[in-house]
Amino acid sequence: MAQPRYIYRRSFFHDNFTTGVKWLLISNTAIFLLWTLGGSSIERHLLTLFALTPELTIRNFMVWQLFTYLFLHGGIWHLIFNMLTLWMFGSPLERDWGTRRFLKYYFICGVGAGVFDLFLNILLGHWNSTTIGASGAIYGLLVGFGVLYPNQTVLMNFLFPIKAKYMVMIYAGVELLMSTGVNSGVSNIAHLGGMVVGFVYLKSRLPGLHVRMPDWQGAYRQWKLQRAKRKFQVYMKKHDRGPWVN
Repeated sequence: MAQPRYIYRRSFFHDNFTTGVKWLLISNTAIFLLWTLGGSSIERHLLTLFALTPELTIRNFMVWQLFTYLFLHGGIWHLIFNMLTLWMFGSPLERDWGTRRFLKYYFICGVGAGVFDLFLNILLGHWNSTTIGASGAIYGLLVGFGVLYPNQTVLMNFLFPIKAKYMVMIYAGVELLMSTGVNSGVSNIAHLGGMVVGFVYLKSRLPGLHVRMPDWQGAYRQWKLQRAKRKFQVYMKKHDRGPWVN
């Protein structure tokens, strides 16, 4: 008698979302719902505790804000754009790197973007400015995708097909231009910072692109050896033993 066959089907969410990306999507969306549905009191507390504010981050030592500001979003379209970009460009990176390395890169870019943002606001004297959103980390993912898959065709702004390397160049140019202009309410310096940190990190990790530091210890040993040879040559000449041949 034939045995019944059971076909195991995984869910759409499991098939199309890698582990790290999935949990980033869930956590960002859950916090946004809490932000939106919790009322003004919850929103105020979230901003005070978790948004990136130089006055609190630096002077009050609330350094966790460099991490937590990545999970706050000010509007539904802000959230949707960041989460779609996270899914589109983060999933291939996580499949190639693994969850641990992917999350490490994501948060390095996000925290690095926050440092850029803090530095500029402190330089300008904007101690009470507030920055929220995962865009710094997201722009780092765009750089990662462009560096690893430069000739892969992607949809820029989800509309226009273009090679990944050109998309990254365009975004970098736009952010550089916008960061030198008037205040638009968008932290372009954080976007640019996430891209710079991601690029530097990847270039330092990729094979053949490590920066070689001078071998000062080896140079010192070589200098001591040459000095000893010269002293020995002088000694031999003084005693008519002929020149020292190296």
